[in-house]
Amino acid sequence: MLPFMVGKNSKVIKMLANTDSTYIILNLKIIRKLDLIKTPYSIELTLADKRKVKTKLYLAEVEVKGRKGPAFITELNTPTPILGAYALETLGFKANPKNRKT
Repeated sequence: MLPFMVGKNSKVIKMLANTDSTYIILNLKIIRKLDLIKTPYSIELTLADKRKVKTKLYLAEVEVKGRKGPAFITELNTPTPILGAYALETLGFKANPKNRKT
């Protein structure tokens, strides 16, 4: 789990880094607390069990380990916030499968 700062109302959130996920995934309660910028776009996600869901897309500035950059966030009812591959790559991180760290 990585500490992660996001949004206008910055807050540290522990997230699971998941390179199989494209976007950052947060539930609506967290999105509202952070007052994220809602885009006019919706996207279709394919979940691990192959179900497809349509979800809203948000934009925020994120910070992980002192590195800041823009990131897309999707709204999905998830018990564990997910830090996806796009955000990791935007911030210049690479996953290391040997030690399971970024």
